[in-house]
Amino acid sequence: MLKVLKSGFFTTVQDAGRYGLRDKGVPISGAMDMISAAMANRLLENTPDAALLEITMTGPTLEFEEDTYISLGGAEMSATLNNAPVQNYKVYKVRAGDLLSYGKLERGLRAYLAIKEGFRTPMVLGSRSLFKPLTPHACLSDKSEVPFNASKGFEPKIEELKVPPISEGGALEIFKGPEYEMLTDAHLAALFSKDFTVAKENNRMAYQLEETLVGHHMAMLTSATLPGTMQLTPAGKLIILMKDGQTTGGYPRIAQLSERSISVLAQKKFGDSLSFKLVLTL
Repeated sequence: MLKVLKSGFFTTVQDAGRYGLRDKGVPISGAMDMISAAMANRLLENTPDAALLEITMTGPTLEFEEDTYISLGGAEMSATLNNAPVQNYKVYKVRAGDLLSYGKLERGLRAYLAIKEGFRTPMVLGSRSLFKPLTPHACLSDKSEVPFNASKGFEPKIEELKVPPISEGGALEIFKGPEYEMLTDAHLAALFSKDFTVAKENNRMAYQLEETLVGHHMAMLTSATLPGTMQLTPAGKLIILMKDGQTTGGYPRIAQLSERSISVLAQKKFGDSLSFKLVLTL
């Protein structure tokens, strides 16, 4: 069992997400930065859908009650194991009674803690991802307990990876959305010629941007959306849906972020800048 002594700002259990239920209004959920999460799991030779902890902005203090192996990924948060510094994308052996703590956020926004064989929290509609109201809680709290299977004889094929920070991934790649053609020359010039700033309204549901485009008067029926769908409001506000975002929306869907760009955006915080580049497909 993993004991959560201090939960941090927003620590949650996530995996690869829930699929096949969007027609019933159930979001995909899952790790916001799927690339970093997958690499942390891969070092432990876990399956791609193994559950891990997603740690946002400030990290928890955790006590392991059994022996196991862990790897960290994503944001850099000055993590320590029994007060000794630990680094991202390296396998560490953990013994019963060991303490993992997080300190100052140095780079990025969301960190990942993977454990050998994944965390064993209850499955809900095919996923262990926390998402209230499907699950009793949206995130972990002080004194929470997270089950896992003990592991003592693991010999990793690769013990460490050198991975550049995904938060510095450059311009976000976007594809044309269903309503892309409604954009005027003024819209396009603004979208691709300047930097945007992450607004304070950003979370697992959606990211809003401070800067606006020219408003519009386009009316449309509520239509399907996905994580990474960029919507343009009548007032010119840009909203990018994320992993817990709604499954339908009534604003024009002007663009769709690539999976990598969703991961890069997930590591952006309030005040960070970003830009967009269009990816043309055949």
